[in-house]
Amino acid sequence: MKAPLGTFVFARSGDKGGDANVGLWVRADEPKREARVAWLLDFITSDRVRALVPEGADLEIEVHPLPNLGGVNVVLHGLLGAGVAASTRFDPQAKGLGEWVRSRLVEIPEDLL
Repeated sequence: MKAPLGTFVFARSGDKGGDANVGLWVRADEPKREARVAWLLDFITSDRVRALVPEGADLEIEVHPLPNLGGVNVVLHGLLGAGVAASTRFDPQAKGLGEWVRSRLVEIPEDLL
């Protein structure tokens, strides 16, 4: 079923120089946490991030699974150009990037909703 990624995935994002960093996770008290975490770890790949964040399509993207924390950390190298002081992006510190990713419609198995 198509639904926003943020239906049960939370996010926090920010900048490290010219790189954007996004943490995505499932809350510890979720009733379907184990299944949702397994889905998230499988779902978030570099290619999937390129689809969710089209402006990062040509960038190096690292995805670091954090199964014990119930999430992943994503680094989009170069998304912010030379960094916040030199960026002309609407969101030069990538503070809104996590919410943008959460708003994206994705296919989620109905049994996880």
